[in-house]
Amino acid sequence: MNKTELTEQLSKKTGMTKAAAKRAVDAIFSTSPREGIIANAVSKGDRVQITGFGTFERRKRKKRMGRNPQTGASLVIPAAKYPAFVAGKSLKDRVQK
Repeated sequence: MNKTELTEQLSKKTGMTKAAAKRAVDAIFSTSPREGIIANAVSKGDRVQITGFGTFERRKRKKRMGRNPQTGASLVIPAAKYPAFVAGKSLKDRVQK
């Protein structure tokens, strides 16, 4: 399912217009700094926990040594922050059915 299909499903389930459903989806999932409730919270280091569905959070990866697969040369991979999602129990159970 892509963003357009999600918008259409939201519109059908709630009776919202497609335009209103698109604004709602953008407000939650957009990565734009002015929109995107989840992305803004995670980028600040906050956790977004939706009970039963899952948790969005920011994690840190330490600096480490790596190897260039073409040349075999060692290189330093810098520390990084990255987004992570952990599925909740209800979502895991639903997927298992």
